Amino acid sequence: MSYASSSARAEINELRRLKTLLPPELQSWVIVEGSTEVNPPLIRCEELGKDEIEIQIDLPKWDNLAIDQRNLLFWHEVAKIQNDTIPREGWEMAALAIGLGGAVGELWVQDGLLLFLALTLCGISGYRLWQKNNNEKTIQEAIEADEKAIALATRFGYTLPNAYKSLGSALKTLIDQTPSRRNRKKYEERLQSLRKSAAKAKERMESQGEPMGRRNNRL
Repeated sequence: MSYASSSARAEINELRRLKTLLPPELQSWVIVEGSTEVNPPLIRCEELGKDEIEIQIDLPKWDNLAIDQRNLLFWHEVAKIQNDTIPREGWEMAALAIGLGGAVGELWVQDGLLLFLALTLCGISGYRLWQKNNNEKTIQEAIEADEKAIALATRFGYTLPNAYKSLGSALKTLIDQTPSRRNRKKYEERLQSLRKSAAKAKERMESQGEPMGRRNNRL
């Protein structure tokens, strides 16, 4: 068997394995596929239609991660689907382009009312784009997805300490491998929040007489 065919088989097997990590209620309408883009993100969700979502994975990069790291990053994306926070192609970019084009045209013909309407359309669509790309909002959504990913991991048999440890390890790896300072900062904020959450979970478990374990919970 050639290296290429062996690699392709391994990728197919990994996609099938990840499909089994979907909660049963998502399996009929969430697709897991390898990304075909040039230099894609490691993993992301994309809405294909009203009732269909695809999780896209850069399989060559994905293969460099440990299985537990992959699982928790995958469940992070699943959590985003469950939280309904995946990015969607909206009307804002088209509206902004129409508004800008209209504004330029009305400046030429000097129609004050139409110019006002075009600028209003630009303002509304621009504000909606800013809302969608607001860094604080996206970070908070990512942190909430991390929390739900931990819960999903325990649903699939992970202990709570190992779920935190695996996601923390994955975030550390992404921090080390991300050249963009802006993107790296997002991972760092998620890791910091995860550490706080793990500390609180440890306190709760110990107060209930269930030691969480220092070694397993180090992030």
